[in-house]
Amino acid sequence: MTETLKPDICVIGAGSGGLTVAAAAAAFGVEVVLIEKAKMGGDCLNYGCVPSKALLAAAKRKKLVESAPAFGIDTGESKASFARVNDHVKSVIAAIAPNDSVERFTAMGVNVIKDSARFIDKNTVEAGGRKISARRFVIATGSSPFVPPIPGLDETGYFTNETIFENRTRINHLVVIGGGPIGIEMAQAHHRLGSKVTVVEGMKALGKDDPELTAIVLDRLRQEGITILEDTKVERVERRGKTGVKVVASRNGDTVEIDGSDILVATGRKPNIGDLGLEAAGIKTNRQGIETKKDLRTTNRRVYAIGDVAGGLQFTHVAGYHAGLVLRGILFRLRAVPDTSIIPWATYCDPELAHVGLDEKAARARHKQIRILRWPYSENDRAVAEHQTTGLIKIVTDTKGRILGASIAGANAGEMINFWALALSKKMKLSDIAGYISPYPTMTEIGKRAATTFYTPQTRRPIVRKVIGFLRKFG
Repeated sequence: MTETLKPDICVIGAGSGGLTVAAAAAAFGVEVVLIEKAKMGGDCLNYGCVPSKALLAAAKRKKLVESAPAFGIDTGESKASFARVNDHVKSVIAAIAPNDSVERFTAMGVNVIKDSARFIDKNTVEAGGRKISARRFVIATGSSPFVPPIPGLDETGYFTNETIFENRTRINHLVVIGGGPIGIEMAQAHHRLGSKVTVVEGMKALGKDDPELTAIVLDRLRQEGITILEDTKVERVERRGKTGVKVVASRNGDTVEIDGSDILVATGRKPNIGDLGLEAAGIKTNRQGIETKKDLRTTNRRVYAIGDVAGGLQFTHVAGYHAGLVLRGILFRLRAVPDTSIIPWATYCDPELAHVGLDEKAARARHKQIRILRWPYSENDRAVAEHQTTGLIKIVTDTKGRILGASIAGANAGEMINFWALALSKKMKLSDIAGYISPYPTMTEIGKRAATTFYTPQTRRPIVRKVIGFLRKFG
């Protein structure tokens, strides 16, 4: 007879969101079954955030060596060994992997099943030759690379983010199809490590961010020598000789041909829902993934969906955020609804690009009047000292000084956006920002300087000047 497990919670998927649910529930003494058919840690650890940032770090170090003469330090020619860079990437994954391992979660009291999971009815999942009938289920199966049906692509061969980190040799000319965060990050990393790179984007590169700030980032990448073709649709791919590829695209009615050596497809993500047996569980899906209600429940009230598989923003920290919300619902019966307005994101190219809240276009659509506050890196003393003067902060507020959103393009933007994410989540006003003390010299000062410009018009008001003049008469 097939063994039937009856835990309180069954989690499907051991990526960021699933691991968070399992660990937190186990910490409260709740019985948990965690099912994962592939690698523990999911996409983020093995193919996404961790290896990409490790590769970017290597590329950044090479760029730092090349920029040393500007600081009066002479260095020799910098060379990159792709094999050793790949060793570095793998070592970073290996250092973090124990935190996500089967052994660690088993020690927590989590029953880990390494196999595929499939619903056989509304209340039961089958995995590893066993049935799991839980009080609540959490689907956290994430997403995988979306590969568009481009003629010739399968025959030619290509990389995705799941395979590019296996490469141990320098790519001669990498053609990146897709100009989103993954495509742009990988383009700059490979270019700095010695590859020629061309990015082909059907619409606008980094199109989800404020165009004023993306222009700063894209201008820098183009200055470094990366070719970025926007509004360019790939029509087909061909083999060129024995080792080359030809990407044929159209742009404004003209044919564009790019001769390269390798292709990286970075055209977005698709939810991992294909083999879960969702119909048997009465769970509806759409193009974005699993349909969820405001509290992340699916059309089967016993089942939640979190992270990429639930559609919406596809970031590791969103999966973690979702995990915390569903735990409140499962363990404490507290209804918690995600607030997407406070979720930040960042693209870790150089300069970095980060955002939280409403951008200028969205704010103008929702509010009758807004204020736009800016402060450039070029007027920040720390940025000048470190030759990091490219970029600016852009803060969007209403006329009363309530913060609606913030975007940063420049050095350390991904770190600096944390402050503004907190400000938005706590509904702070610019008066709160102007009143705090920032250590000098730090790049974070650009935020405070931008905030204080909100009050600049007050200094020119006649009534304010009359009051100051009146008070001066009393000594």
